[in-house]
Amino acid sequence: MNFYLQTLSETAQIVLPIFLLLISGFLLRRLKVIDTTFVDQASRLVFSLTLPILIFLSVAQADFFQLFSARQLTYVYTSTCLAVLLIYFCTRKLITAPADQGVFTQGAFRGNFGIIGLAVVFNMLGSPGLPPAALLLALIIPLYNVLSIIVLSLSNEGGLNPKQLLISIIRNPLILAVAAALPFSMWSLPMPELLKSTGSYFADLTLPLALLTIGASLDLKYLGTSSKPAIHASLLKLVTLPILLTFGAYLTGFRGNELAILFVLFGSPTAAASFVMAKVMGGNGTLAANIVALTTLGSILTLGTGIYLLKILSL
Repeated sequence: MNFYLQTLSETAQIVLPIFLLLISGFLLRRLKVIDTTFVDQASRLVFSLTLPILIFLSVAQADFFQLFSARQLTYVYTSTCLAVLLIYFCTRKLITAPADQGVFTQGAFRGNFGIIGLAVVFNMLGSPGLPPAALLLALIIPLYNVLSIIVLSLSNEGGLNPKQLLISIIRNPLILAVAAALPFSMWSLPMPELLKSTGSYFADLTLPLALLTIGASLDLKYLGTSSKPAIHASLLKLVTLPILLTFGAYLTGFRGNELAILFVLFGSPTAAASFVMAKVMGGNGTLAANIVALTTLGSILTLGTGIYLLKILSL
């Protein structure tokens, strides 16, 4: 019994700090300590500066040849594409409104691994868990963007063209950060101490600031208007896909930290960027916002439960 209680306590220490930061951001916004301008500027700061620096330092100071796993990347790409194909096929049969079909599919697969996922990995595995998670993040960003464009374009009129998509991927700060870090990682190039220490200050801002802005961006009014499609997409994102894809990873032979990172990747809540992309491409923005809100709050329970089970089963 002590083992189960100790494991529960360890799991709580992983997920509760993230939940408390989200709640703090929500309360600070409602108490008007921070406002929309701060949230927008802080989000932009995280995406364009502090998160890229965190990823750069994590990858640059690790051995790329130990870090990169072609087997893991192959599994992630294959399983994600198959899952999206199946979800979209079923969605076309069950949801009649075209503006909802692509939004539902995107909400069910596109996870916020860059913020909540990295925060969970860091709390779960410590600093050694960040380099492989950061590299995986940069490698899945193009996949998520391409798949989102495809499913939204199939359902809605307009949207981004292939050239715009390619430019947005090439200019993505997270991908550029990994590209800049690869020479240091692959050839063990020395990094100036001044660059390392200064960069660490920026990197340390990333997760708390990002979690505060996510919490501040939550709008509970969407929870009160949540439709069945939003609930079903949220269950797919938080329960069905993490179980199926993590079990598939287990059968494929993944264990330990690799399996844990894959579970967090598949179980992370829907990315806030999915709402922006849905609006730009003529999708149902309310449905997208519902899914983001539901999965962000629900992920605290589902990620905690999944991590607890992985620990209990010694996986």
